[in-house]
Amino acid sequence: MAGPAFRAAAVRVRVPATSANLGPGFDAFGLALGLYDDIVVRVADSGLSVDIAGEGADELARDERHLVVRAMRAAFDRLGGQPRGLEVVCANRIPHGRGLGSSSAAICAGIVAARAVTIGGPAALDDAAMLALASELEGHPDNVAACLAGGFTIAWTDEDGARAVRLDPAAEVVPVVFIPSTEVLTETARGLLPKTVPLADAATNAGRSALLVEALTRRPELLLPATEDRLHQDYRASAMPDSAALVAALRSEGVPATISGAGPTVLALSDEAGAEKLLSFAGESFAAHRLRLDRDGAGVLPLDG
Repeated sequence: MAGPAFRAAAVRVRVPATSANLGPGFDAFGLALGLYDDIVVRVADSGLSVDIAGEGADELARDERHLVVRAMRAAFDRLGGQPRGLEVVCANRIPHGRGLGSSSAAICAGIVAARAVTIGGPAALDDAAMLALASELEGHPDNVAACLAGGFTIAWTDEDGARAVRLDPAAEVVPVVFIPSTEVLTETARGLLPKTVPLADAATNAGRSALLVEALTRRPELLLPATEDRLHQDYRASAMPDSAALVAALRSEGVPATISGAGPTVLALSDEAGAEKLLSFAGESFAAHRLRLDRDGAGVLPLDG
């Protein structure tokens, strides 16, 4: 049986940063943010070429070990076969090891690019199949769901694999991220979590998670109570004391703030009037950035855009 055919022209893919958990929605909630990685991929006659600019340029592998390439290879297998060669150029803006979904962005970029350069790719690997594959590669669906779909996502896994629902965040919500210079590995942060938690804490998180859906989509004035967490952030505080202190300081001022994903970035959810004022909380330990919400998710863009 003949393998797939590939497009001769290069494709450009853009993928957003994401913030998972959002406080109580541990391993379920994701929010797409207006900070992006871009990759350009072309099917070549032979070999593999990987070029990297920006975040991770001095550390990341430039061979088959690169996460974008690994994701592309996995997607090509699902699409029916590998191309003879690949040229991959990455422009990375999402910081690594900061809880902003950099690995999910790389995985989603590779899958979307592989589908885009394969003739008939969207029919052979639909959106649900892309989510399933991305979740398999990442290990959990929260970040990859938001990265692929944009907006606010609720993700879960059942016997059929990863699934997600996408919702539109309220237009007035403005995210501000506080990014420290130090990294915290996801494995390190997960290793600090207990095997069991008090029933009262679990019940609180269940209620706050339900409230957060309403707060983030329709009633942002409820975001402060809706982002309360008792399931994971306190247990991880020892690995990121400055971030935990910043979350506490922001919340004491009435600002809905959480650890972004596994940290150590802090996410604050504000509005147009308050976002600029929040930047002063950064001090010397953080770089503060006012972003916008990404509503489109991963996609193919014109090469000259």
